Amino acid sequence: MMYHSPLAAAQAPPGPIPPAQEQQPAPGTPEAQASAKIVTAYTLPPELYAKTKHIEKIKLAFFILAPIYGLIVLWLFLRWKVGPKYRDWAEGSSKNLFLQVLIFAPLFILSLDILNIPLNIFEHWELRNYGLSVQGWGSWAWDWTKGELVSVITGFILILILYFMIRKFPRLWWFLFWLAAMAVFGLLIFLQPVVIDPMFHKFVPMQQKNPGLTVALEQMIQRAGQDIPPERIYWMNASEKVNELNAYVTGIGASKRMVVWDTTIAKMTTPQVVAVCGHEMGHYVLNHISKGLTIAAIGSLILFYLGYRLIGGFLAWGGTMWGIRSLGDLASLASLLLLLSVASLILTPVTNGVSRYFEHQADQYALEVTHGLTPDSGQVAAQTFQILGEVDLEYPDPGPIDVFLTYDHPATRDRVRFSLTYDPWSSGGTGEFVH
Repeated sequence: MMYHSPLAAAQAPPGPIPPAQEQQPAPGTPEAQASAKIVTAYTLPPELYAKTKHIEKIKLAFFILAPIYGLIVLWLFLRWKVGPKYRDWAEGSSKNLFLQVLIFAPLFILSLDILNIPLNIFEHWELRNYGLSVQGWGSWAWDWTKGELVSVITGFILILILYFMIRKFPRLWWFLFWLAAMAVFGLLIFLQPVVIDPMFHKFVPMQQKNPGLTVALEQMIQRAGQDIPPERIYWMNASEKVNELNAYVTGIGASKRMVVWDTTIAKMTTPQVVAVCGHEMGHYVLNHISKGLTIAAIGSLILFYLGYRLIGGFLAWGGTMWGIRSLGDLASLASLLLLLSVASLILTPVTNGVSRYFEHQADQYALEVTHGLTPDSGQVAAQTFQILGEVDLEYPDPGPIDVFLTYDHPATRDRVRFSLTYDPWSSGGTGEFVH
């Protein structure tokens, strides 16, 4: 299918999204009823409300207890002198740092992740218990194994760079390692959609799976004045593992793409899917990935500097007791991770707040880019959040402290309210992002 240029879209105002019948839920199904219902606020029936309230309590407890558990594991690593044992094995095998890290890193990372696996098992058990996941334990274990492979390879590279910098540049290691780490993370973000994600899910160009939806998405892309070829819009086979709904943008540069889960397509009409993708287009157009990377880079620089300032005193206090000779000793890794984990935990509300701001901007962009393209676009957007909330079991009434601490998206009730009230066009105005 020929892709129309943004210039052509500017010369001819786009019409309403064509009804792609293959996207409409079958008449009489719960999805069709939910799609047709006029939404005035995010509400749930009593039984579902009680279910989401219980899940909210579990999420909050997990948010508090999981980091504490992780810190306890690192503390046990120090008390049990796990690092020194692995260091001795590595140093007994070779005097070369590369070979030492090649032995040390997999042992350290796998031991740490195995001790943390009870949290992973509990999380998956809860997702299965509430019907959010349909993935069997065998498939889950295989995914965990593949994830460990990625972690070991990445961890080996970062640990090797870290201790090379610490030994060669004892006063500047925190800054030089930060530079190298940002390069590694940038490479990972580039590779994730083309190398890592396909290890876990099947991706197919949307135009091969659903030409009708592709046409509707192209109209929205043209309305946004963007040039995203159809081959960068992907269908993902999420239904083999989850019932949840989602769409997202990922990658940077040549690997940047938009991904829509097949569960989202199955439970929403074409205009609703376009509203969801309009949100993802907002992330794309507003450069949220690059902005997020910049913010993460600044935050990481602060964390590494704090680690540099605190690690000396920390090791002077307990290093001998833990069998750590110096910061340049591979065994110091657990102590450094402990300090960084504490600092990162303190910064979590800040990072969540930034994420909520970006997500709200993307919600606003979706309303603007679909205005005039989708009839009653505000109502359609509200319907999408209602469906997302019902399927993903989002609690309608989270407290402000809960949202501040744990939410990286605005609460669903607030997203519905904003969708129904944002209307700068009624007073003769225009959108902030799409004019």
